[in-house]
Amino acid sequence: MRLRGVGRRYGLAGPWVLRGVDLVLPARALVRVEGANGTGKSTLLRILAGIDAPTEGRITGARPRTAYVPERFPAALPFTAAGYLVHLGRIHGLRPAEAAGRAQEWLTRFGAAGHARTPLAELSKGTSQKVAVAQALLAGPELLVLDEAWTGLDTAARGELDRAVTERVAAGAAVVFVDHDPRRLAGAVDTALRIEGTGLAEAPPAPSGTTAGPRVRIEVTGPPGAPLPDGLPGAPVRAPAPDGAIGLTVAAAYSDPLLSALLTARPPWHIRHLSTAPGNPGEAP
Repeated sequence: MRLRGVGRRYGLAGPWVLRGVDLVLPARALVRVEGANGTGKSTLLRILAGIDAPTEGRITGARPRTAYVPERFPAALPFTAAGYLVHLGRIHGLRPAEAAGRAQEWLTRFGAAGHARTPLAELSKGTSQKVAVAQALLAGPELLVLDEAWTGLDTAARGELDRAVTERVAAGAAVVFVDHDPRRLAGAVDTALRIEGTGLAEAPPAPSGTTAGPRVRIEVTGPPGAPLPDGLPGAPVRAPAPDGAIGLTVAAAYSDPLLSALLTARPPWHIRHLSTAPGNPGEAP
């Protein structure tokens, strides 16, 4: 999917929020959007998600299966948490049993399984946000758009959403997100963009210590002569390891998807050692 000269304005004759935006979203891309409050970040994400139409310009290419988490989830809907997720799953084409199974899976992953039968209107803000991110992940979207989706989540749920994002990217999806924390998915982001004026530009490097993020080193061995699988999650840096093993260094956010890819490869690879990579933030020299 590609945005060509896209613009959006307030009203028929109001000021332009965005104008002349060109953006290509390839598969397996993790894109961070930055900008001051009120500059149009949410507007851009709503256009990408298909919620709003551009005032000018056009979107080309087939629209991928898209899911969206807004900054504010409309919790006052006539469903229980599980009922809402099953309803959304059915809209996405899942069979009833499959939708119910995935609803339970995602509620469990985000620590909200105990609220499956609670009406949405009675949920706390944090639990409502867990339902919001669960509905977006339910059907395995090809484009995932997250507008401050981590806000209101507890620490465990934020980490789970990080993992879910990297899983979607590893599976071939594009993910575009806005978050107030500059360390969010640090080291895993492929492209960082910033809204300046009404346009979109490459974001300048973040201050020292915020972009490197924690990294993991995985030492692996495979069958004699077998090459590493193509397209490994996180584009790990390869280096020789002792005793003929291969060392793979990757952003921590991608470590679980990378381990899964290695273990499920045909033939599978053996994980010999897993450690924190030297040079991680806060690590002694």
